[in-house]
Amino acid sequence: MKQFKFTINDIIYNVTVNKIEDEVARVEVNGTSYKVLIDKPAKKQTVKIKRPAQTAATVINTPVLGANPAGSTSTYAVKSPLPGVIISVECKVGDEVQKGQTILVLEAMKMENSIPADHGGKIIAIKVKTGDSVMEGADLVLIE
Repeated sequence: MKQFKFTINDIIYNVTVNKIEDEVARVEVNGTSYKVLIDKPAKKQTVKIKRPAQTAATVINTPVLGANPAGSTSTYAVKSPLPGVIISVECKVGDEVQKGQTILVLEAMKMENSIPADHGGKIIAIKVKTGDSVMEGADLVLIE
């Protein structure tokens, strides 16, 4: 049994909730008994979202069409590991980069994430600029 005091339009109501069974509550308001039908809230559903581990960018080892002539070295696409906003680009087309060197900084979930080059080589294309929003898996930089 729970007791409450409600003031509605300057009128005081003493409310006692005696029993709740399924969708019916037995209440007493200022000494008068009532059966009150309760709208059941919708059942809450829990949805689990699996996020990939927050690691360095994913590298695709397949050549990019039109990026280089047949038979030459492979081109690697550095991809966004998670959705976010590019806050700085640390390289430019033509730069030689080493494996592990930071090439971009991505802000995601209010954290700065340094995106390193997974392969050493020459930057042949930068697909994003500072301020761009990117989705997980988006191409960021192409390295040859």
